[in-house]
Amino acid sequence: MPTIGWVILVVGLFLIFFFSSIKVVRTKYCYVVERIGQFHRVLEPGVHIIIPFIDNVRAKVNMQERILDVPPQDVITKDNVRIKIDSVVFFEVFDAKMCTYNIQNYQAAIMYSVLTNLRDVVGNMTLDEIFSSREVINSRLTSVLDQITDNYGVKVKRVEIKDIIPPAEITQAMEKQMKAERDKRAMILEAEGVRESEIAKAEGYKQALIKRAEGEKQQKILQAEGQAQAIEMVAKAQANAIAYVNRAIKESGTDAVVLAMRQIEAAIEIAKNPANKVYIPTDAFKNLGTLIGASELIRTNDNTNSQSSSQ
Repeated sequence: MPTIGWVILVVGLFLIFFFSSIKVVRTKYCYVVERIGQFHRVLEPGVHIIIPFIDNVRAKVNMQERILDVPPQDVITKDNVRIKIDSVVFFEVFDAKMCTYNIQNYQAAIMYSVLTNLRDVVGNMTLDEIFSSREVINSRLTSVLDQITDNYGVKVKRVEIKDIIPPAEITQAMEKQMKAERDKRAMILEAEGVRESEIAKAEGYKQALIKRAEGEKQQKILQAEGQAQAIEMVAKAQANAIAYVNRAIKESGTDAVVLAMRQIEAAIEIAKNPANKVYIPTDAFKNLGTLIGASELIRTNDNTNSQSSSQ
């Protein structure tokens, strides 16, 4: 029986020793191992074997990206306005050994570094600049904190300003200013709307005048074309009438000289009456010589014809 007890004891100690020597490190974690009180190595994710009672896990370091919520901090701006700024820090550990041995509490170090540098950055800016330059503040704080925490084995990814809380009187003044801005913008938009409407009306009136002028122009062109066609038709009708009369005269054997002589004889008969007033146009005198010459030619031809017949 004593032998069995010793066997059980030995087996138990062996199992304790065996399981104590196996360390399983989860993903995104690192174990810092010391051997006899001194740093020995860092265990990465996976299964590892250590020497029980000689090797000791000093720290289990979370390597995930984490968030540190910094409490609201009172700061004074460049234009002497006291405000509260609430911020948050995103960071991750990149060296488990450094964050274990170089600083006691790296999260507290990050928080106090944020508060200290926040006063420096915001203290050099006015209130308006702070409200309009959050990205600038975030970038400056991230750059400064990353340099500080680099010695801790910590990488600051980014710093973000969550909220900026000014005093109550400043808040009321800002609300009044914003209301005035909105009213001003509304008036500007209304004025622009009226202007656009007037421009549209003027443009419509202009187009109407242009269309009306074009219509009147087209109407006058059509009237002129109609009058020209009417005149042309009248002229053609007169020409046809004259041609018809000339053709009729030629067919009847009466020429222009005979007609002219008859007209002159009729005028002489009319002039013999003292009660008649005769107006002779100047064109008649212009053609008188032609008529006389023509009559002489006719008489000469008649005499020649009579002499030849008598012979």
